[in-house]
Amino acid sequence: MKLNKDDQYLKRVYLKSEMIDSCDHFPFNLSAVKMMEKLVFHPNVTYIVGENGMGKSTLLEGIAIELGFNPEGGTKNFNFSSFDSHSILDKYLRLVKGAYLPTDNFFIRAETFYNLASNIEEMDSSPGGGFIIDSFGGKSLHQQSHGESFFTAFMNRFQGRGLYILDEPEAALSPLRQLSMLSRIHELVNKESQFIIATHSPIMMAYPDAKILQLTEEGMTETPLEDTDHYAVMKQFFEDKERLFHHLFN
Repeated sequence: MKLNKDDQYLKRVYLKSEMIDSCDHFPFNLSAVKMMEKLVFHPNVTYIVGENGMGKSTLLEGIAIELGFNPEGGTKNFNFSSFDSHSILDKYLRLVKGAYLPTDNFFIRAETFYNLASNIEEMDSSPGGGFIIDSFGGKSLHQQSHGESFFTAFMNRFQGRGLYILDEPEAALSPLRQLSMLSRIHELVNKESQFIIATHSPIMMAYPDAKILQLTEEGMTETPLEDTDHYAVMKQFFEDKERLFHHLFN
């Protein structure tokens, strides 16, 4: 059963603009932040897309931290830090949650997934430690390729009735695995799950009826898949790559 607007876990996020003295410094100078008043989430899947440097990952990180997640990923029970580099954005966000709480949760980001895998091994090897890796498929994530371990974690650890925040999940996945991931997202959506995903991949952002919020220098706009910049570039490449190369190389 899918969530609807009445029972979704995270409804909106507001920027506490009254607390910000200047938008001239990080993270308030990012387009994702300085142009945002409020962000309304879809009950099932919300995508945040845009060019590099727009602030997608910083925004997702701030939301995740304000929800209680570890900045480098994991569930709310993970508490480790390989390098303390997260921004202060979470202190300037106000989240509006639904009446119902998720029973599962996970924040997964491609750039720190190695650190998450290392922390799982450390916890499992400590005296009195359990076997956390069993919920990730049972095989060491470090004994698999980056793509395999990322996909295995997603397929095994996510159980449903969850709030899942994914930052650029396509970074480790082949196009075929991205399609498989969409199938798994659909399974989990039908198990009362909500996803918030930052991505550059037109495949990943193609989930039917999802909300796509595109970031540009002008702000954040809800945009159909076919009107996103990412889709337009890939469409041009596949339909007339010779013309594209002519402009690139001459």
